[in-house]
Amino acid sequence: MVKHSSRIELKQSAYKNNINFIRKKIGEKAVLSSVVKANAYGHGIESFVPMAEKCGVQHFSVASSFEAEQVLNACKKESRIMIMGIIYEEDIPWAVEHGIEFFVYNYDRLPKALEAAKKVGKPAKVHIEMETGANRTGMQKDEFAPALNFLKKHQEHLVFEGLCTHFGGAESMANQFKIDMQHKRYKSFLKSCQSKGLMPKYRHIACSAAALAMPDTVYDLVRVGVAQYGFWPSPEIYFNHLHEVDKKSDSALKRIFSWKTDIMDIRMVDQGEFIGYGTAFQATHEMKIAVLPLGYSNGYPRALSNRGQVLIAGKKAPIVGLINMNLFMVDITHISDVKVGDEVVLIGRQGNAVINVSSFTNATQLLNNEMLSRLPAAIPRTVVR
Repeated sequence: MVKHSSRIELKQSAYKNNINFIRKKIGEKAVLSSVVKANAYGHGIESFVPMAEKCGVQHFSVASSFEAEQVLNACKKESRIMIMGIIYEEDIPWAVEHGIEFFVYNYDRLPKALEAAKKVGKPAKVHIEMETGANRTGMQKDEFAPALNFLKKHQEHLVFEGLCTHFGGAESMANQFKIDMQHKRYKSFLKSCQSKGLMPKYRHIACSAAALAMPDTVYDLVRVGVAQYGFWPSPEIYFNHLHEVDKKSDSALKRIFSWKTDIMDIRMVDQGEFIGYGTAFQATHEMKIAVLPLGYSNGYPRALSNRGQVLIAGKKAPIVGLINMNLFMVDITHISDVKVGDEVVLIGRQGNAVINVSSFTNATQLLNNEMLSRLPAAIPRTVVR
């Protein structure tokens, strides 16, 4: 098989550490649903799902029916899949057929789900998502009573799998008043369920931030995205944890991801010469540079031109010149014994040196999630111990 210009490695032991840490926070009873939307936050659904299953995860949340199919092809028979976002009407029978759970975020969806269940001959597993204040997706308050009546009337074909909502900004303490308001509204919907005598199988509202910092939001299931991959949802959530454990620092969450390539070529550049396109970088002295075989088409941000770094032989090598579509150059004048084919770490650890995703995101104004989820699916992902 021909080689790709870069590769991603996922560390199984780091993931196990993260799952154990999250479990301690949420307790043993709540179902831990691994959020694998956006190609498992760039980690790769195909490689990541079996890795999660090895750590006892058996529930996966996705953003679309397309992603649900990717998980279905990668997971064990007993694992469950939940679609939190778009499922086109024509895909509902397919979801019902495969026992895939899905969010219903407006009343009109319920008759469609009923129709699909009757057609397929299996019950549809629905999660009623309520609008509580994020004003993004979710059933409006006036639709809820008719929805409960509809579910009650058609219990044979519709399973009330969950009642849920999505917090708009739980990672920031500045939003706490809004989160509290959303939680209060959610509780009132739960009360309506009780008075109708129709309770959901799972109550769920917590994302990574809420699960780690707000124990009262942990119900029967938590939807854990960014934290399982080793990222704190925000500095505030991290400091909240430090306060809880009374420590100055804590590497409780470990990054599972590293991204590597190899040196394509090495060349000497005379003083005064320009490197790469245009005149973005001029050599102030005689320089030795390494050419790397990837660029912005491979998800490496162009905004790191002249400001990013990579690791070669355990040392930081600064980027010189503009990052091209599929090439960029780094200065290796200060690193001896470097040869073509040597490993280059773009994100991750080499020796005692580390390049974090945050070093990209701080320089490029990207969110960690944005940076990771933009990595092309074509980059091969492999699981290492």
